[in-house]
Amino acid sequence: MPARQLPRWRRAFAEAVGSGLLVTAIVGSGAAASRLTPDDVGAQLAYHSIAVAIALAVLIAVFLPVSGAHLNPVVTVLAWWRERRAPGAAADAGCYLAAQFAGGSAGAVVANVMFELPTVALSSTARTGVGQWVGEVVATAGLVLVIGALSRTGRTGAIPLAVGGWIGAAIWFTASAAFANPAVTVGRVFTDSFAGIAPAAAPAFIAAQFGGALLGAALVRLWWPDRSSSRKERHVRT
Repeated sequence: MPARQLPRWRRAFAEAVGSGLLVTAIVGSGAAASRLTPDDVGAQLAYHSIAVAIALAVLIAVFLPVSGAHLNPVVTVLAWWRERRAPGAAADAGCYLAAQFAGGSAGAVVANVMFELPTVALSSTARTGVGQWVGEVVATAGLVLVIGALSRTGRTGAIPLAVGGWIGAAIWFTASAAFANPAVTVGRVFTDSFAGIAPAAAPAFIAAQFGGALLGAALVRLWWPDRSSSRKERHVRT
């Protein structure tokens, strides 16, 4: 969890706005790309991935000193687990999760309105299959690995660009196009556009994302153990 200099409601509001703007960037860039190059799916994906990578990096840089810029329920859950004994950690996590899901859904509505799509329309895009689920595991595990590695080695200033770069690349090299975020997944249910995902497909994506988060967290702990873990290991060896 971030340092608690601001009241919880202000930090949660930052998570809602950040998550909303992220989904707006995802849905909006997909809609714009579809209109600019309607017959070239490769170009659509290129425009979309560049816009998402830049928007994500900027949003993390903006909200990092405010709320920690989780903007993702898997990041919040892992942060809560790490600091679960700290006073207020559970309340922070609960508020963050509610804000992220609400903000993500609102962000899709905003993008729909901007591009004169139906304000709320459930997606008809079926995203399913082992390949796509594995893609979500890989994308989310890599996301957690990037954040954990940079956090534990004192390079938090590199997180915005590194996370934006990872997701921008993973949009291309994963079969699922790297949702890697349950709040984003739920938000994308509410747009029947380039970026949408059918409601029936969302639960499997979310399950894969949490599975990937656990894998990423295990790798972080293996390669960059925290100080308490290091002390325990030294005690066992002696």
